[in-house]
Amino acid sequence: MNRREAISSVALLLGGTLLGAEAFLSGCKNTDKNALAAVNFSKDDIAFLNEIGETILPATNTPGAKEAKVGEFMSVYVKDCYEAKDQTIFVEGLKKLDDASKKKSGKTFMESTTQQRHDLLVDLDKEAKDYQKTKKETDPTHYFRMLKELTLMGFFTSEVGATKALRYVAVPGKYEGCIPYKKGDKAWAT
Repeated sequence: MNRREAISSVALLLGGTLLGAEAFLSGCKNTDKNALAAVNFSKDDIAFLNEIGETILPATNTPGAKEAKVGEFMSVYVKDCYEAKDQTIFVEGLKKLDDASKKKSGKTFMESTTQQRHDLLVDLDKEAKDYQKTKKETDPTHYFRMLKELTLMGFFTSEVGATKALRYVAVPGKYEGCIPYKKGDKAWAT
């Protein structure tokens, strides 16, 4: 499987096209002259992104998004691959998410309990899905969809995600077109 097929597979898994996928395929050289030069994520921002990612993909019997360092991945991807308009949506979306948390629980996202975070993100996911149904082609992508896409892509393309959440063979053997599937088997990373 080549890189384009892998990205397409992740996009299909997410139920649509992956924002910035073309930039990712071309090496993420952001040539947008209007891209925010000031999109520099602080350590606190990366910790915030890690906590959002961990709420989306928590650690269970496999590592969670935080162990895969999805916050660092998102910060690089947004800065290097997103166009200026998408960078703005993403950065403003982080503020909206924190404001929604304050409105819902009276606490910032980082101060909220695990259950409060989960409930908030379930609400935002529903909001993003409803928005997607009525959105026109020219309308921007919902910020929560961006967060969710980047969390999934960052996790499943990380070493932790590929080797501990998926089945991984560093040097695959011969091609086997039909392998019996047993209920509960992990998907293949290679």
